[in-house]
Amino acid sequence: MKKNKITLCSMQAAIVATALTLPGVSLANEEVVKLSQDPNQWPAIGRDYGLNRYSPLKDINTKNVDKLNLIWSLSSSTLRGHEGQPLFISDVGGKPMMFAVTAWPNIVWALDLSNPDNYKIAWRYEKKTDRDESAIPRACCDVVNRGLSYVDGQVVFGTLDGYVINLDAKTGKENWVVKHAYPEHGETQTTAPIIVNDKVIAGFGGDEFAARGRLTAYNLKDGSVAWKWYSTGPDKDVGYAPDFNKANPHYGTAGSDIGATTYPRDEWKIGGGSPWAWYSFDPKLNLVYASTGNPGHWSPSYRCGEDTHEKCNTGKWDNKWSMTIFARDADTGLAKWAYQMTPFDQWDYDGVNENILVNMDIDGQKNRPVLVHFDRNGFAYVLDRRDGTLLRAHKFVTVNWAEKVDLETGRPVKVKKHSPFAIGVATQACPSAMGGKDQQPCAVDPNDPDYFYCPTNNWCMTDEPTERTHTTQGTVYVFANVHMKAEVPGVLGKFKKFNVKTGETVWEIPDNYPNWGGALVTGGGLVFYGSFDGDFRAIDRNTGKKLWERRLGSGIIGNPISFKTGGKQYISVWSGMGGWVGLPPLLDLDKSDPYGAIGATAISADNDMYKLPAGGTLYTFRLMD
Repeated sequence: MKKNKITLCSMQAAIVATALTLPGVSLANEEVVKLSQDPNQWPAIGRDYGLNRYSPLKDINTKNVDKLNLIWSLSSSTLRGHEGQPLFISDVGGKPMMFAVTAWPNIVWALDLSNPDNYKIAWRYEKKTDRDESAIPRACCDVVNRGLSYVDGQVVFGTLDGYVINLDAKTGKENWVVKHAYPEHGETQTTAPIIVNDKVIAGFGGDEFAARGRLTAYNLKDGSVAWKWYSTGPDKDVGYAPDFNKANPHYGTAGSDIGATTYPRDEWKIGGGSPWAWYSFDPKLNLVYASTGNPGHWSPSYRCGEDTHEKCNTGKWDNKWSMTIFARDADTGLAKWAYQMTPFDQWDYDGVNENILVNMDIDGQKNRPVLVHFDRNGFAYVLDRRDGTLLRAHKFVTVNWAEKVDLETGRPVKVKKHSPFAIGVATQACPSAMGGKDQQPCAVDPNDPDYFYCPTNNWCMTDEPTERTHTTQGTVYVFANVHMKAEVPGVLGKFKKFNVKTGETVWEIPDNYPNWGGALVTGGGLVFYGSFDGDFRAIDRNTGKKLWERRLGSGIIGNPISFKTGGKQYISVWSGMGGWVGLPPLLDLDKSDPYGAIGATAISADNDMYKLPAGGTLYTFRLMD
């Protein structure tokens, strides 16, 4: 144990020394913060580092949104699902520019919006060499891309087959390209890298292909590796700060290799925990927040050294650090704190959903810096983002797998009846493995931080663990028969306004189809979101009343943005059906197979999703004169 501590301290000192010698360590932060303070721009994934997805613009508002009309559209040149969002930067070499990246093969479009009603294509980039098409069948789930990042005339994005690429924003020429993820090991990249300090931070997916999750930081100037830490394994691989979980040692501490010992044998080596969705950052605390996915396969008895549900839920077999929010120092990558939402996961409740940063008056503290996380497991968590202290955990959809989350221990109180465990025994649980909310991000007005606007899933499942037949990375590694059904027939999606402090649903809008795209809330009193059948909507954020709606060319799984240029406010959003729930119709999977696409076939076939059109298009709207 002493040897591990000495090694970690020495490693930390070396990394800190390296970081301090690099020039301009905070320039990227300063520029992103400055750009996000300009209401006219959408310069980052969630518009700001906190992933608020809030636009202060109010030219488009509750009184005139009925005059909103399509002004232009851009075909992505690809058919598969379009998650993510474009960026808008007011001044790139003297021109207002929009940047957008598509699903596979990950084409980047740069649009000159000098005439915002009639864009010009400034450049188009598609990597042509050394592509690995084996990533396509290994992408769980779908070949989507969640966007790109911008700073100092550079555009950074990731490709499905594992490259992180830095482009000159004015010309589209490559500054550098690095190989980051390896499909042969089950690793595919759908996330948007985040730029903090002088680093580009990226993860990847692949838990269902036996990947071992890790987060890597590359130096912005040349793409060299600055730091790299795994989600599972011994202390020297995970990387802990000296005061890790100091405020909450019951979450787990360094010094005893709990990232390895909480798995039987060497299961941690293929233990999942991939941080594959969204990342946020607090420049004042210098902490990056990235959450991890499921612990590999879905047959939980293989991930425990005991033989009963009760013995596997004592804490000894938590499979750390899957299903975990990590707060890592941006310069060193060392973990300041980590909180595991679903220890010893039995449902595939990936913990990767966005960590939204706001300041909130809560528990007697004014303007307390908190992190809000709507998890797939159906609970909305509020934590103090300085040290990980759990403040709230409310159910935001129907949940029967757990009674509650104990705020003192941080652990869910599981319900055995709804906890899959034994091989060959089917167990009913709500929500389904797709979660009460998948990756589709919520939005919040930071001036009204108690209330979040969220797309939710409303279906349950039966989950039957099966016998494991192999342990090979890069090969389908699920081992469960999952059958998903709507909780209430005809209601798959609900878009809602939710109070994370009290657990109250203020209003909700039911939908026949999933709400798999993200939300945008604006200073004009509106919230925008889309449905899986292509309905793009504007809602009065106070009352929940639908004020405007347009049917787009395909289902919406992208996230709306707003920006202002040429004296006018615009709204843009990707359409293009896809994602996990969209795979069966996109690939025309056998409707009679209830377990196809890990349960997605049944929910798609039962709800007429096979008839919906595909195709990726970027749509932009403004008020008509």
